[in-house]
Amino acid sequence: MFNFLPAPLITLLSFSFYAINTVFWLIPILVFSLFKALIPLGFSRKVFSYLLDLMAGNWVAVNTFNQKLFTKMELKITGLEELNRKDWYLVLANHQSWVDIVVLQRALHGEVPFLKFFLKKELLYVPILGLAWWALDFPFMQRYTQSFLKKNPHLRGKDLATTRKACEKFKHKPVSVMSFIEGTRYTQAKHDKQKSPFNHLLKPKAGGIAFVLDAMGEHLTTIVDVTIFYPDGIPTFADFLRGNVKNVQVEIHTRAIDRDLSGDYMNDRNHKIAFQKWLTQFWYDKDARLEKMKQASTENNK
Repeated sequence: MFNFLPAPLITLLSFSFYAINTVFWLIPILVFSLFKALIPLGFSRKVFSYLLDLMAGNWVAVNTFNQKLFTKMELKITGLEELNRKDWYLVLANHQSWVDIVVLQRALHGEVPFLKFFLKKELLYVPILGLAWWALDFPFMQRYTQSFLKKNPHLRGKDLATTRKACEKFKHKPVSVMSFIEGTRYTQAKHDKQKSPFNHLLKPKAGGIAFVLDAMGEHLTTIVDVTIFYPDGIPTFADFLRGNVKNVQVEIHTRAIDRDLSGDYMNDRNHKIAFQKWLTQFWYDKDARLEKMKQASTENNK
C-alpha cells in the first residue's frame, strides 16, 4: 500500500511499526508469564500457555500486515495442505538470512501450532526480544564442542539435560519445535571453510535434533521439511526492511517420524552412525530441491 514511498522512509516506518508491535504484545506476555510462574497449578499453566501463544500469534499476524503494508514481497508457498494445528511437529529448514524467521512465521502462521525456535543461550540477552522468547518458553540451548568437553568432562551430557528440560514444557499441548540444523546462516565463505559437500547448504549438525527427538519421544509425530529459496539472491534484514525482497519461494514437505530416529545419540555408537546417515540423506534431498528451484528460476528469467 505504501511501497511507493522512498526506501529510507519505508525502512523507518516499517522498523518503527515492528518495534511498536513488539513492545505492545511484550507487556501482556510478560505479565501473563509472571502469573503462569506464580500459580503452580497444571491446569492454570496450560491455560496461560495457550493465552501466551495466542498473543504471540497476534504479534505475528500484525507483523505480516506490516509487511503487506510497506513491501511487495510475493510469498509463493506449496505444501500447506499437509499441515494442521493439532499435531506436534519438528520443523527443519535451511538458514540463509534473518529474513528466514519472518518468512517462516508468515508462511506457517495459523497452519501449525506456534513456532518455538531453539535458540543459542546468548540470545537470551538480546534487548526486549530475549525477554519475549523466555516468556514464550522458547528453549535456549547451551552446546559444547568436543574439545571443550575433553577439558571439562563433568559437563558431558549437560546439553542433553538442558534440551530435555526445555522439551518437558512442550508435552502438554501441540507445538512446533523449530530448528535451523546448520547452526548458522549460510554464506559462501562458511561453505568454503567447511568444505561442505552440499551445493547450497552448510553441513547439518545432528546432535541438536537427535536430542529433541530423544527428549520428546512419542510426542513428536511429524517432520515438517521447509525449503526457503530467494530467487533474487540471499537478502539481509536491511534489504527486507527497505522493501527490496520481492520474491520468496517456500516448499513444504511432511514425513512421519520413524521411531528408529529416537535413541541414545551420545552413548549408542550404532544409533549415532545411523542417525547421521539419515540426516545426511535428508540434507542431500533438500540440496537437490534447492538446485531444482534455482534452475527453474533461471529458466523463468530467460
